[in-house]
Amino acid sequence: MPRAYVFHRFGGPEAESFADLPRPVPGPGRLLVAVRAAGVNPADWKRREGLRPPTEPEPRFPAVFGREAAGVVAEVGEGVTGFAVGDEVFGHPDGGSYAEYALLPADAAARKPPQVSFADAATLPVAAGTAWDGVRQLDLPRGATLLVNGAGGGVGTATVQIAVHEGLRVIGTASAAKKDFVESLGAVHVASGPDVAHRVRAVAPDGVDAVYDLVGGEPLREVAALAADPARVVSVADKAAVVALGGSAVVRERSTRALEAVVRLVAEGALDPFVTRTFPLDQADLALRAVEEGHTRGKVVIKVSP
Repeated sequence: MPRAYVFHRFGGPEAESFADLPRPVPGPGRLLVAVRAAGVNPADWKRREGLRPPTEPEPRFPAVFGREAAGVVAEVGEGVTGFAVGDEVFGHPDGGSYAEYALLPADAAARKPPQVSFADAATLPVAAGTAWDGVRQLDLPRGATLLVNGAGGGVGTATVQIAVHEGLRVIGTASAAKKDFVESLGAVHVASGPDVAHRVRAVAPDGVDAVYDLVGGEPLREVAALAADPARVVSVADKAAVVALGGSAVVRERSTRALEAVVRLVAEGALDPFVTRTFPLDQADLALRAVEEGHTRGKVVIKVSP
């Protein structure tokens, strides 16, 4: 039976194991994909600990890790159009992706261009997709100034690149250690930490046109005041705080259209997913530890052999 990496209950790493599971069967509107790469994200281990969005149902155990997959279509479910067996695709899986096979809703999947690797494609649905959704939601004109609060992380890195590609002036807050990296993406770096708003005003005396927050809490409250219009403040990290400040949470689209948009940027060279570490499926536990313990920079990907 196909191999997968799962958790059997809520808890820490002791709740994880490899498992042999039946090959999934694609129902209506689903694609069965032979996985070639799976992205690893902090949300994976947080889900193991029992944390999940309010709209997401509680997992059924054993639950397969993973929210991003890229691979080759092995079967097409009833009612699916636009995809065929053998297509190279990526998207948001149903039921996990640290596995030899995964199910993808056809309306949350897209074709992978040949010039984009499976590893790069597997990192796009979560981080790059979230970045794209937020930038589109703000809908700023070219030349506007966007403050990315938390520019050094996965979503922040993608947000800076997408915003720069859209013709925006970007200011990115991040630790001093990430200064060179943030500036290499095309942003003006501002050191994060206490009094960050004062440092942002030093490079943007008139404030900013919008804030894309990836940190939440007090750092969000401090930089939100820099935006001329509170409605132009969005956050993926702290919905309650951003709404109280007059802004809004980033609304995720998770559609074929959004995936096609971000993978096109990768194919054109405008967006680098920064895959820095890869692990084979039989080391999925090590891949997850690398992300959970914060011992890596850039994106981590699990590669699955054909």
